[in-house]
Amino acid sequence: MLEQLSSVFFEEANDLLDNLEEQLLALSDNPSDAETIAAVFRAMHTIKGSSAMFGFNEISTFTHEAENAMDQVRNGLIPVTPELIDLLLKARDHIRSLLDAGAEVSPEVHKSSEDLILEFKVYVQKNGGSAVDVGSPVKKIEKKEESADSSWRIKFRPSKTIMQNGTRPELLVKELTELGTATVVPFFQELPPLSEMNSEFCYFSWDVILTTSKTKNDISDVFIFLDSDSKVEIEKIDFLPGEDKKIGEILVSRQDVTQEELDEILNAKQKLGTVLVNKKLVSDEQVRSALAEQQHLKSLGGDGKPASQNASAQAAQTTLRISSAKLDQLVDLVGELVTFNAQLDQEATKTENMKFKNLSEQCDRIAVMMRDISMGLRMVPVNTLFSKFRRTVHDLSVQLGKKVEMVTVGAETELDKTVIDKLNDPLLHLIRNSVDHGIELPDERTNSGKSAQGTVTLSAKHMGAFIHITISDDGKGMDAQAIRAKGIQKGLIKEDDILSDSELFSLVFQPGFSTAKQVTSVSGRGVGLDVVKKDLATLGGTVMIESSKGRGTSFILKIPLTLAIIDGMLVTIGSVKYIVPLNTISECISSSITTEQMQNERFITTKNHGKPLRSINLRKFFKIKDPLPERVEIVSVYDGGDVLGLVVDKILGSQQTVIKPLGTLYTNCTGINSSTILGDGSVALILDVFQLTDMIKSSIQTQGA
Repeated sequence: MLEQLSSVFFEEANDLLDNLEEQLLALSDNPSDAETIAAVFRAMHTIKGSSAMFGFNEISTFTHEAENAMDQVRNGLIPVTPELIDLLLKARDHIRSLLDAGAEVSPEVHKSSEDLILEFKVYVQKNGGSAVDVGSPVKKIEKKEESADSSWRIKFRPSKTIMQNGTRPELLVKELTELGTATVVPFFQELPPLSEMNSEFCYFSWDVILTTSKTKNDISDVFIFLDSDSKVEIEKIDFLPGEDKKIGEILVSRQDVTQEELDEILNAKQKLGTVLVNKKLVSDEQVRSALAEQQHLKSLGGDGKPASQNASAQAAQTTLRISSAKLDQLVDLVGELVTFNAQLDQEATKTENMKFKNLSEQCDRIAVMMRDISMGLRMVPVNTLFSKFRRTVHDLSVQLGKKVEMVTVGAETELDKTVIDKLNDPLLHLIRNSVDHGIELPDERTNSGKSAQGTVTLSAKHMGAFIHITISDDGKGMDAQAIRAKGIQKGLIKEDDILSDSELFSLVFQPGFSTAKQVTSVSGRGVGLDVVKKDLATLGGTVMIESSKGRGTSFILKIPLTLAIIDGMLVTIGSVKYIVPLNTISECISSSITTEQMQNERFITTKNHGKPLRSINLRKFFKIKDPLPERVEIVSVYDGGDVLGLVVDKILGSQQTVIKPLGTLYTNCTGINSSTILGDGSVALILDVFQLTDMIKSSIQTQGA
């Protein structure tokens, strides 16, 4: 259980750090935004408190210094400057490294903590801040003079097994008391006799009356890692300055008794607390807690603010954190169900039993619904990917002396999480390329009539079963002639080759290709764009380039929405069965290709709707020696804006396909990217349509040359 709770802490802490990076970059754009400043402070405070609770003292000690700086920013004592943003981003990265290190922190990492703590102290003092920590009494007095406090009633009912999870509830209560002036009322009515006591169980609960300048969110953050069986209620106390609340009024406001019950006892003119307890309307502990609240409010004399209505209760959580491994397991099981259903359908067709056939069709509907739901669970907004690159653009622009803004469009577009994970590296290369090669230096931009600040735009949109992701910049664009000269120099093209700009741009995806005049820490080695194309090919995707000199460049990625279960067209070539992904197919054509062509030509040109259709002879390509059929068929497929053909023996029909990865022995099989198990238990290979169409295009260029 301790390991499970620690893993929850690490997950939540990493989520907080991801959000913190976004907040810091937003703060960089708008340094005076009070809400963002408060959010950054709250994140630091939560990480500090939670890490201390779980025994990660190095993280807690380090984060305390960053929290202290943000507290002084929050109170207007020091400004938000680019220097502070960079320092806080360094702190965020260092906290991440401390999380990765766990409980065992190396001397080098500890030294980095000390160095960054010193930088924070120097910055705070240099910018007129106070060296006093946020937790000191002096600071609290200053805060009370600056703004009036509010009083809160907190009911903390930990679960009986909370300590078995590694949580120490008394430390949570202690952290609450550090937020302001607090009165703590412990309840121990559940405490059993010593002979029946279990040292691993928690028998206590607490009421805390807290007067603080912190918000309800700040108080809630103390309990962020609480287990689901524990209960916390946080309620603001309506209290006017100088108001003397009676014990009965407090009990009614706490909903311990109703106003009718209170009036009945008051009319009897008996001692209120004793009668309420005797009638079992309240417990001794509830009376004791109400008396403590009364005394607490008397000692403060109110919060100095007009009373306000209690905030409405927060909506119940409708989301649930699930490990990706469990989702993958679910999809695998649904895949097995799809395969089983295909077998069932085959048997139903063979038996010609209508009842059996109806049951098979019903099972098929359920399998399709389960497939769609399980795939939907894996779909996440691409913003989870896009948001990671704000930091990349920020750091690169500082490093290169440029002014660059990142803009996102269609960030709510959803994509399979597996695909998103594999897109991280290709997008990183393309964004670095846009900032380094695309966006000009500020002086160069202003001299050419542009604003000093460049823009890199990440956009996403659905296109059928694919998603189009575009990375564009408003920089200088690609120099087609410079690319041509480099291509001739490297022997990729000949001097007399006539190529369009689009064909020249595609040369940048060749290994080792770079037009940079000098190697830098960012680029110039010719490594990156060839990896992008290779990574996208493994996803069944493509990349295109559009560029206009002086106006910018766009990289357009076309990627399938999912990699787990697809609809496919089953075809045969000889005795071997293949699957063509249905989302790539334009149409299926009956062809009059001759036996001589099938035996001798690898690439065949036919007519389709009056236009030439260039196709690849898969029988020749895969070296299949089985006897030729009387007639062959062509599956025409899309590749970007082009329609090309795959010549097969026979088209059998469409079916759901569960993708099974090939072993490492088959990773370099051109034209094949995965496999599937058919209903009869046999294996069919899934064609890599984009690799095949690339070969067709190359054959067209060679023929033209």
